[in-house]
Amino acid sequence: MIQVVLPKNLQILAGVGRIVELHVSGPVTQRSILDALEESYPALLGTLRDRNTKKRRAMIRFFACEEDLSAESPDAELPQEVASGKEPFLIIGRKESRPVAKRAADERKPYGFPLIPYG
Repeated sequence: MIQVVLPKNLQILAGVGRIVELHVSGPVTQRSILDALEESYPALLGTLRDRNTKKRRAMIRFFACEEDLSAESPDAELPQEVASGKEPFLIIGRKESRPVAKRAADERKPYGFPLIPYG
């Protein structure tokens, strides 16, 4: 049984807790874990990787055994500790912030749109 740790936004989307347990058949790779995760929780389809190309989205990072595996091949086998369930496979989403110029413009428009005076 593979343990996958999800960030809060994906927990809410999938309707699950922080740790999800998955059964993965065959070699344990990033691809096999993500396939099992998307099959078990269809709401996550397209959130971690592109639906067509299956490439990881830029804001998503994968970690296992204190290593960043994001740049590794999705078909490379994961450490035995992950495959045995001893260590979790972590999915981390980094926040993307708005550019400073956009924030400054939004602060001038308190309601999200320009105020037009009547008259």
